[in-house]
Amino acid sequence: MSTPRTASPARTRRAAAAAIDARGTDETAWRAARLPERLPRLDLPTGPVVVVAAHPDDEVLGFGGTIAALRATGVEVRTVCLTDGEASHGPASGSAQAELAARRRGELAAALAELGPLPEPVHAGLSDTALDAYEDDAAALIGAFLDTVGAAVCVAPWEGDLHSDHEAAGRAARRACLRTSVPLWSYPVWMWHWASPEDPRVPWHRLGVLPLGDVALGRKKAAVARFASQLEPRGPGIAPVLPPGEIAHHTRAFETVMR
Repeated sequence: MSTPRTASPARTRRAAAAAIDARGTDETAWRAARLPERLPRLDLPTGPVVVVAAHPDDEVLGFGGTIAALRATGVEVRTVCLTDGEASHGPASGSAQAELAARRRGELAAALAELGPLPEPVHAGLSDTALDAYEDDAAALIGAFLDTVGAAVCVAPWEGDLHSDHEAAGRAARRACLRTSVPLWSYPVWMWHWASPEDPRVPWHRLGVLPLGDVALGRKKAAVARFASQLEPRGPGIAPVLPPGEIAHHTRAFETVMR
């Protein structure tokens, strides 16, 4: 019997990138799955909430409506963005990446303002597309911030989202939560693209639904619209990072988290 070979990190990343770049699952399939009727409904946290993102926009795409709902009820929400998303448009010069990073920071500030009165995010400035090399730094920063805020819940990208930065952010948050004994909620972003209803790669038993009222959903849609760098074509004939089909997954009347 031969010994199974473990895929190399580079091969794993290429496979994940191919899944994210593929056509993906249409939102009509998710609507037909009727997830809000099948998954348990969760109550909003009542204490301070820390929301972690790998890139500027993850926190809004995955949890923005709930952030708006929390702020409407007076719950403190603080955000941590681990990278500036400077590599979202592919290989570029250092100056071009710095320009994109600054633009994305500005977009995030405008988006968070749409969700309600929120403090400025903590920007860690770690390397986009290489966050797994800085997991220790990310875990330490998140843990210290959870302590400072006195967080009741930490919300972070799901470790199984396939994007290596999202997965690294999720692992770092899990380590920080284990150290601080803060409960962790995980939100998917790219899962809605590469997975499908009943997909065995998704831990459905861990998912819960957070319904969004009209006001919270409207605030989320306005916030998503602020990420022009991700919504516009990246160049002549080059699709945007977030095409309309992807945005449809993130402008539903509910959000989901894994507990």
